[in-house]
Amino acid sequence: MIGNWLERIDPGTHRRIKGLRLVTAYGLAAALGSLQDVTHGLPRNVSVGLLAAGFALWASVSEARTTRPESSRDLASLCAAAALGAAMYVCFAQPLLGLGHAGPELTLVTGAFLVGYLKRFGVLGAGLGSQIYIGQLMAYSTHLVFADLPAIAIAGLIAMLASIVPRLLSGPAERPALVAALGVGPPPVPGRPSPEFVMGLQAASGALVVVALNAWFGIEESAWAITACTYVVAGSATGTVQRVRRRIIGTLVGVPLGIVCLPVAEHAPLVIWVAAALAMIVYAMSLPERYDVACGAFAFTLIVTLAASGVHSVPLLAARAWETLIGGVLGLCAAMFIFPLRQREG
Repeated sequence: MIGNWLERIDPGTHRRIKGLRLVTAYGLAAALGSLQDVTHGLPRNVSVGLLAAGFALWASVSEARTTRPESSRDLASLCAAAALGAAMYVCFAQPLLGLGHAGPELTLVTGAFLVGYLKRFGVLGAGLGSQIYIGQLMAYSTHLVFADLPAIAIAGLIAMLASIVPRLLSGPAERPALVAALGVGPPPVPGRPSPEFVMGLQAASGALVVVALNAWFGIEESAWAITACTYVVAGSATGTVQRVRRRIIGTLVGVPLGIVCLPVAEHAPLVIWVAAALAMIVYAMSLPERYDVACGAFAFTLIVTLAASGVHSVPLLAARAWETLIGGVLGLCAAMFIFPLRQREG
């Protein structure tokens, strides 16, 4: 049964190979970033390995070229974009803090806009926008400051190496599939803003509402809602409805499964890390065509890795589900009411 499902969703094992590449890039970056020679002399105790692993992982997700030279070029650019996003956050976070505790999240709003807007430059542009947001998100979640700029630069360089080496080894065994989240927008309509600008505006508007809600009421992990709002926006209102539904369904399955594994995470973390690696392979396999399965796999991975890292608060972990719901609904509302885009014909 499992074998039939694997063959149906990934004929030829190409996506499984990419999934293995994601896990390899993450592990290699984490290992290189934890070396004492790498972290020696940095002004703060920043986890360079964590930053580099995140940069490398999501760069590998966004990269979609066929040949090694093109893939290597794109991976280097994507890792640099993630480092740029992190640097943007640390440069603007302190001034924005004067607006209140939610002020620094306004930087994430710019990243949300770029996720949509840079799709006008093709698959690489879409990946660059996504990586800038990922870099901002990682800097926000790890509380980086201006003094951490050297650590961000080192993490970017490590991520380039860690993501390029597995791609060189995988070679022609991969046949990249276009990920819907990185697809281009519909054709432009005369007299209306460009579709990519509209998608960026929709994502940024929903993200801005999340920031406002956090400022007024306080939200446990508001960045999760901003992320959901950012990535559910598609090239049409209909596509956004489908992505919202699939993201919510997948998250509502993956989060409880991860919470059930909390006792294992506490007593056998190695088992959990193996399960997380397998879940990321499923994520890579299903992302192009089964967004619901991909979201469930990633939600599971996030919950169990947080638990393995020492986070055992069930209400905090469960917040992933309801904040995804908030972000999805806001993204849907933005897509329906802010210059709604029509489904591409033909």
